Amino acid sequence: MSRTYKAIGINLKGAPLGESDRLLTVLTREHGLIRVVAPGARKHHSKLGGRSGLFVVNELLISKGRSLDKITQAETLESYPGLSQDLAKLTASQYLAELVLCQALSDQPQEELFCLFNEHLCRLESLSSSSAGNGLASFGVLAHLAQAVFHLLALAGVAPQVQTCCVTQRPLTPDLNDDNWRIGFNMAAGGAIDLAELEHLGEGARVPSRTKNAGFQTAKGTQGNTSKPILRDRHTSTVTAMAPSTGQAIAPAAANYHVVNHQQKSSVPSLQLNAVELSLLQHLAQPELLQLDAFSLELEQNAFNTSAYQAAWLKVERILRQCAQYHFDRPIRSAALIDTCFLSVPTAP
Repeated sequence: MSRTYKAIGINLKGAPLGESDRLLTVLTREHGLIRVVAPGARKHHSKLGGRSGLFVVNELLISKGRSLDKITQAETLESYPGLSQDLAKLTASQYLAELVLCQALSDQPQEELFCLFNEHLCRLESLSSSSAGNGLASFGVLAHLAQAVFHLLALAGVAPQVQTCCVTQRPLTPDLNDDNWRIGFNMAAGGAIDLAELEHLGEGARVPSRTKNAGFQTAKGTQGNTSKPILRDRHTSTVTAMAPSTGQAIAPAAANYHVVNHQQKSSVPSLQLNAVELSLLQHLAQPELLQLDAFSLELEQNAFNTSAYQAAWLKVERILRQCAQYHFDRPIRSAALIDTCFLSVPTAP
């Protein structure tokens, strides 16, 4: 039996080990989440020094050990140097890495999760600097982060349902011309709910179970769980869909994800969303993020100013953060830094 194996993986986390080694947590295509030792990586002229950095993608040759495996060879395939040069981008990337750690499995292939995570890191790195003077440009990072979180939740089978009411299954169409338009939102119910139904939940009615998982928007523009986002495989130079060749979405059980039943949790508080906030959430299911400047112009034509638009993105991120923490049953610690990065922007009521 071979004592070595190969893998392509991206570094999610690192910690000092011993005098000069580094312990890495790596998401690999072939074996899922692994913890390996990069020997001598902390030495000044170590060949593994740069290769053991955060968000570096390597082709690895790994030798098996009694308690921890060890990297014997590493060839860098991709890195994202632009992320570390911008505080907001770095914070968003660490946020996504923590979400990946929440749902990644060990000893099982994680091809879809690997490709999805790398695709969104690429998108974040390609954005204009968040320190640019344009207010919309500064919120590009937050908007792309929100879509990445939505896609990760969808891959795990727990993205909120926002196209139709979770109770009545009627389509939801936000009215951008009405400042008073509102829709309910309840995480335990699975997402958006008509206000009348939300009142019934508040009276102690049983929270309905989710009838289907919120999916990505397909390339043809239909919504549901029949397609994964179209992502670019940066290591094979091909463009592929995240669904299998059959075009059908993988059910959470088939994708080896464990979906937790939260029926015994304490009651989850309900929220209300305005038209802009729901519209933004509905756009997140698409393979590509909406054009921020074009959508902002549409909002301005409907009497929504830029500050309200920015505040809406903040609320969308916080809703998705709460969804992730609810379903994965743990806090997303890196997400707290998002509040610091965008502290000067007030949140929507």
